This record gives sequence, C-alpha cells and structure tokens, in this order.
Amino acid sequence: MDLPGPGRRSAGVPADQATIRRSNLSLVLRHVSESGPCSRSAAAVETGLNKTTITSLVGELQARGLVKEIGPQHAGSVGRPGLALALDGSRVGALGVEVNVDYLAAFATDLAGRVLADRRIGFDAMGNDPGRSLDKLAQVIGKTVADLGRLGVAPAGITVAVPGLIDTATGTVVIAPNLGWHQVPVADRLRSAAPDVPITVDNDANLAALAEYRSGVAMGTPNLVYLTGEVGVGCGIISAGRLLNGADGFAGEAGHIMVDPAGERCGCGRIGCWETKVGLAALVRMATPDHAYGLGQVVRDPEERLAEMEQRRAEGDPRVDAGITEVGRWLGRGAAMLINLFNPRVVVLGGYFAQLADRIIPVAQTELDRLGMTAATSRCGFAASDLGFGAASRGGVHVVIERVLSDPTTIPIRTS
Repeated sequence: MDLPGPGRRSAGVPADQATIRRSNLSLVLRHVSESGPCSRSAAAVETGLNKTTITSLVGELQARGLVKEIGPQHAGSVGRPGLALALDGSRVGALGVEVNVDYLAAFATDLAGRVLADRRIGFDAMGNDPGRSLDKLAQVIGKTVADLGRLGVAPAGITVAVPGLIDTATGTVVIAPNLGWHQVPVADRLRSAAPDVPITVDNDANLAALAEYRSGVAMGTPNLVYLTGEVGVGCGIISAGRLLNGADGFAGEAGHIMVDPAGERCGCGRIGCWETKVGLAALVRMATPDHAYGLGQVVRDPEERLAEMEQRRAEGDPRVDAGITEVGRWLGRGAAMLINLFNPRVVVLGGYFAQLADRIIPVAQTELDRLGMTAATSRCGFAASDLGFGAASRGGVHVVIERVLSDPTTIPIRTS
C-alpha cells in the first residue's frame, strides 16, 4: 500500500497496514475536501498514490458516505468525459454547543459545511448551579441530535464550548469564574444526551479563534488574536496557523490580566482584571446600571441588552456613548499588550465588540497607536467578526470535522 511522499515514514519505523490505510484515506478525503471536485487520476497525481490504491480508497470512502461521484466532468481533453470525486458527508453531522453566562447555543453542519441547525436561547447559567445548567444544555443537545436524525444525519461528534480553563483530556472544566464552576466533569455529565457520540470540551475563545481562522473575516491569516466580547473576555491565539494552547491548554486567559489595582472585583476573585473594564457586564454597569448583571432580573440575551442600549442612546442617554468610549480605551490598552506579545496581523473582535465595532474600534485604535510598539501595531489592525455570538459553537463544528478528516474510519461503513 502506498504512503504519500509528505507523510512517508522514516526508514526503520514500522507501520501496520491499518495505520497506513487510515493515513491514505485521510489524505484522499482531505484532498477532495480542500481542492474541490477532481478526477481519480488527478487525485492520484496530487497525493502521490497509484491509481489502483486510489480506486480502493475511494471505494471505502464512498461506503462510509464521505465522498461521491459527480459529473460527467469536461476538462477540455479529447475522449469520453469522466466522473469527478466530490465531498459528500450529507449523512455525517458535526455539532458544536456552548454554555455561556446568559445563553446556550447549538450549531450543526454536515461534513461539507451545510448548516443544519443554528439556535441560541437565553439562560441564566450564572444564576444556576452546574448540574442545572448542564441538564438544560443536555436538552438542547438532545433536541438538536433529534433534528439531525429527522434529516437522516448522524453526528460524528459534539464539541462543548465553555468560558473557562479546560482539561481537554478529560473534558473537565477546571474553573469557569463567571459561571462559578470548579472541577465540573462536563463531558461525563453530557454523555447520556447523545450516547455513543464522542464529546469533547474546550475553551470558548479558542474555539472562536479557530472558527475565525477557518471561515471568518480573518480566514487563512496564520497569526491572529481573537477576543470574545461576552460578560467575560477570552482570548484565542492562532500562531503560524496553529492554535496556541500552552503547556496545560490554559493559554489565552487575557481577560484575567490585572490592569487596574484599584478597580472592580472580578468573577475570579481578583481586583482589576481586564474583563472588569471591557466585558459586557462592565458596559452594562456603565450604560444601563439599573439593569446590571446580578440584580436578579429576568435573564436577557446579549443582543437584547445591546438593543436596550441603542434605544436609550436614541432617547439621548449620554451614559451609553460614555460607556462605549471607556470600553474602547481599555480595549486598546489591552490589545497593545497582546500585540506586543504575539505580533499578530489582525485582532478580531467577537461578540458584543463586533456589534459595536463602528464606535469601539476608532477609540481602541487611538489607544493602541499611543501604547503599542510602532513596528508591530503599524502592521496590525482590528477587524469585526461576522460570526456573531455563535463563533465558539461554529469552532466546535470545525473540531469535529477535522477529526473525521484526520481519521475517516471513525465513520462506520453504511450497510444500506
């Protein structure tokens, strides 16, 4: 069996046939996914596999419902036009879900990226214990999986996004300050919602950064920083095209960098964290103090809070613009530190930052120009995400799809 040139093993390193075949299946599936429809001959040339091997691999990928033949394709050559290979995966689903302070979200696609489900519901995760929150999230998962089932789609995996430090190996939330969670075994608690479906858990900002890199405004930018604009502020870092995780997977907790020793107390228990200056809770406290978080009112979706601010601004309330300006200043100050540290080409603003980008970015840019290292900041700018508050769940979908592309044998051969 052929092993393609780029993935060829070093001499003397054993590889069993099953491992080689998985590698070759992945190579062909990834090629079709990234290059678009192509003939078997073209796939053989591009992957370095011979035609006999390609025929065998394509047969298996078809049996698993991952590729299909389309055509005939006319490439300008003389002779009978041939059929082309294209990504299928119409029966293979990927599900990303998120639990955040004031909402739950679910986003699902098939392997080819066709959107099958997209929902977000208001939920007071801050005011409920972890068990109640996960029970509600399990209901969302169960409903979404049922919806996929009615479409004839089986989920290949579920990724759960949580705003906190995550032990990804065990699917445990080590600490999520704004949720009040400590050592919560999220993956284990959710398994009953979708038996036999692999469940992974990751940080929401990391997943959102991945979504931006794969399909957002900064798609393909190998060095970027993503900032969440939620009640808390998370940071995901793409460096040289790879997510920066750190030794324990905890990299990117920029929201808990101390910026004001005389500031407000943060959900993590410390004083003056960056998110106490730029998180949505900070803006709400400044712009609509009568509806600040923690006052025991009916839970509101972030977009409802922003709509209320816009209404008050239209009525002439000066606190809204003053609050946005203050957030912009502190956003620029923090971004200057991140740019000095990581030298990205773009800082992508997500969540509510993106909703208010036309007013926040000019203020943040002025502060960034004042504080940043000129050589680094002159080559980096802000960009507003267009993925909305669903960026993390979209990133979760990409994690599941990548797992299938890396090992197509995780998808069973269809018997009918």
